[in-house]
Amino acid sequence: MTARAIRCHKERLSFFLKLLVGLIIVFPLFYGLCLSFLGLDEIFSNPPVLISKNMSLENYSYVFGRVPMITYFKNTLIVCAIEVIAQIITSSFAAYAFSFFEFKGRKFLFAVVTASLMIPYESTLICNYLTICNLHLTDTYAGLTLPFLASGMSIFLMRQFYLTLPKELKEASVIDGCSDMGFLVRIAFPLSLSATCSLALYRFIDAYNQYFWPLLVTNRDQMRTLQIGTGILKDSEAANYGIVLAAAMVVIVPAVLFFIIGQKWLIKGMIAGAVKG
Repeated sequence: MTARAIRCHKERLSFFLKLLVGLIIVFPLFYGLCLSFLGLDEIFSNPPVLISKNMSLENYSYVFGRVPMITYFKNTLIVCAIEVIAQIITSSFAAYAFSFFEFKGRKFLFAVVTASLMIPYESTLICNYLTICNLHLTDTYAGLTLPFLASGMSIFLMRQFYLTLPKELKEASVIDGCSDMGFLVRIAFPLSLSATCSLALYRFIDAYNQYFWPLLVTNRDQMRTLQIGTGILKDSEAANYGIVLAAAMVVIVPAVLFFIIGQKWLIKGMIAGAVKG
């Protein structure tokens, strides 16, 4: 065989292996989606079926009738939007300072920021909860989002990208009379679009999947999120897997679609700054 034929053979083999792995990963989601349209008898039928003439939206109608999923979805989107926007702003300002400003204690402060990544979230949970209660912020969007308006991971990600920007670009902007805020808003931030989109996607998925914190700081249905609604159905309808799967699909599909749309930005943002640091 020629070298070209061997290369083509390897490419085909690689493609089929990737396709096989992709199908293995996607099949559980597809299987759950099919079962969510079936009744309990058909779910436990032998042999198992995926497509049936009796498929209906009954499970989904029960889900939306049993719990206020529209309200939960609205709350989830608001919480995600607040956290994403706040973290983009706070991390951009902090990362810009760590990247372009020279001040005493800069390395120590950045070491503190990176060290915060090693602190388990559970270890600060009680302290955060007591703070929210003392501020009377339970059952509010502020209570749901306040502990997540900034994070060391976001600052680290944005700093790594800003370090890739040439120092000469900053010096040229100063010569042209551009202020630090002007350089950040007009030059640095637009150039960091890939890292910003990656950060937004990362924070959206993290905020979207939160369960314990919203459960802790909300007592009214009007302020709860999608994950709480799924948990309520799982506890109350544990024997009816069709209903539980329908609720799971309602929660999973938006996150999966958002991830598929933004995956290229996630990859670009994660490798940004990989050379410099």
